[in-house]
Amino acid sequence: MALAYIGNRLDRCANRRSDAAWVEAQRRAPDAKMVHINGEGTLAAGGHLVTDRPAGDAPLVVFLGRDAAGAPWFACNSVLTEDLTPLRSLAMENLLPAEELGIAAQAHALIQWHERRGFCSNCGGRNRVADGGYRRHCDSCGMDHFPRTDPVIIMVVRHGSRILLGRQPAWTAGMYSALAGFLEPGETIEDAARREVLEEAGITVGTVRYAASQPWPFPSSLMIGLIGEALTDRISLDDKELEDARWFDRAEALMMLDRTHPQGLWATNPYAIAHELVRLALQED
Repeated sequence: MALAYIGNRLDRCANRRSDAAWVEAQRRAPDAKMVHINGEGTLAAGGHLVTDRPAGDAPLVVFLGRDAAGAPWFACNSVLTEDLTPLRSLAMENLLPAEELGIAAQAHALIQWHERRGFCSNCGGRNRVADGGYRRHCDSCGMDHFPRTDPVIIMVVRHGSRILLGRQPAWTAGMYSALAGFLEPGETIEDAARREVLEEAGITVGTVRYAASQPWPFPSSLMIGLIGEALTDRISLDDKELEDARWFDRAEALMMLDRTHPQGLWATNPYAIAHELVRLALQED
């Protein structure tokens, strides 16, 4: 299974969506498609997004882009409550084509941002939607607000032929994953990764290499996948962050990827970037 949420190929039409009349004409187009979002749910059936239902009484509609055939796509915070599938389930159960799953991720991230940004953080005035949903504008103070993406570093650390993985108490039994955390102001990606691993597991990391990235719309993160080389191997656990962290040798980690580990341990879900990072770390010399 490929990484989830990365297949979106819509042209987001950034050079056109500031034209409100153009956006409205796209919405009225006969081939326009509407993605329905309600909380964590997405309207889908038969292996595809259901896009032929109008927004109806939805209080918010945003423009997503146009597909390769030129059809415009929109999303709304729908009033529908039936036939909705959680976004995580759409990925875990492989229920949608990659492109549609990526579109659903974009829709969720945008809709959830708008639902949390009704008022200006500068003056407290009410914001209004602009640029087809890619901006909110406060008429009271003139402040513009733009959809945010929170960068998260996630790293598999290697020490010789072993890799470092940890687990949080709330996770499904047996699941281990790469260590991760939010990038803080004034940090490089590499420094953030080194800090997180040192804070959570007490391991000092030297070389850090970029591997891959993945949108993570829960609600609006970008997972920046890295592979690091440990300079130390003595674990000192931060038990406020992790329940456990340990070194796994290559054979054990491969069993975790295949879910054949004799103790029932496994290395995250295949649709998540951590699974891919484990696989890549094991392939390197």
